[in-house]
Amino acid sequence: MRLPITFDVLEGCLSVRETSMAKKTKKRIVRREYTKEDVKELRAHSKAKTSVAKLAKITKRTEGSLRQKALKLGIRLGHRR
Repeated sequence: MRLPITFDVLEGCLSVRETSMAKKTKKRIVRREYTKEDVKELRAHSKAKTSVAKLAKITKRTEGSLRQKALKLGIRLGHRR
């Protein structure tokens, strides 16, 4: 990431300095195991044909995580047809 550069003109000479910006802290990944209740809920939402985006918000898990778990369980997820 490049910082913006500001130019200062002091008594006829040009000086260049970089402006400091606050660094963004990286969000930590917290892994949670799937409980029996989570799997039950996933199966129920699969039968109800709930969209993966909506399910991700409900369960507070990523779409990729939900798709991988569904694949391992052998159930369909996010089917719209």
